[in-house]
Amino acid sequence: MADSPAPLTEGDPAPQVSLPRDGGDIVTLAEISGPVVLYFYPRDDTSGCTTQALAFTAQRDAFAQAGATILGVSKDTVAKHEKFAAKHDLAIALLSDAEGDTCERYGVWVEKKMYGKTFMGIERSTFLIKDGTIRRIWRKVKVPGHVDEVLAAVRAL
Repeated sequence: MADSPAPLTEGDPAPQVSLPRDGGDIVTLAEISGPVVLYFYPRDDTSGCTTQALAFTAQRDAFAQAGATILGVSKDTVAKHEKFAAKHDLAIALLSDAEGDTCERYGVWVEKKMYGKTFMGIERSTFLIKDGTIRRIWRKVKVPGHVDEVLAAVRAL
């Protein structure tokens, strides 16, 4: 088994992302100008993930005014993302990393424990990227207050 890459740190080049999104387009990180909020979440339509997506949607205009693009990433399929977005009237791009390659490169595919069971899953994490460089990283994100903290960091860039 190959060694895992060293964990990403602030100041590192952001690993390239080119993934399908809800609606069928391909989103490529390098083609987006301005700051990018790339957030990874475990699964569509679970309570924490829904709360987080709704919070980002509610602040979408504030992020746009700051010049930032919000991209949510999970291993769910594009079809699941479309159902999730429609059900909750989400106004942010949801990218499908069905193969898990992007999750691996960002170091968010980790061993987790819940109810005494160990399993692999996505660690809720957010990366603030500007000019191809990771400017801020939040790992093991707790949803309450997180979006406001990220927005403050975007505005401080």
